[in-house]
Amino acid sequence: FFLFRQARAQASCFISSFLSNFLQHQLPRVTMAPMKSMKKATPVKSISKSALAQALADATELKRSACASVLNSLAEIVTKEVKKTGKIIVPGITMLKTRVKPATKAGKKEIFGKVCMVQAKPAKTVIKAFPVAALKKSI
Repeated sequence: FFLFRQARAQASCFISSFLSNFLQHQLPRVTMAPMKSMKKATPVKSISKSALAQALADATELKRSACASVLNSLAEIVTKEVKKTGKIIVPGITMLKTRVKPATKAGKKEIFGKVCMVQAKPAKTVIKAFPVAALKKSI
């Protein structure tokens, strides 16, 4: 029984080496066609501040300059509030929160199989925006 097992293992080893040599030397190399590159996404234009002021003016029957000053004051108020408390909700639109990203140490880091040197970065505060539930449901 042991000899049969050993003979079978040697035969399978011989067959696999024969097939690999045969496939390497006898068959022509088949190259695959290169993959098609993905189409670049067209950048989406956001509404400008003046267009937003004009839309507000049309909806509320105010002057465009008054609506533009309202937008400026809203930006100032939101900036002050986020700096002071770290969180603000613009009703019906979004919630802004601050988050502290921790500092990173310098050293070696493996990125896609390559070892790269990474510089140390200090901790920083970033602002995250979350849509309000009413806005999520409307889309």
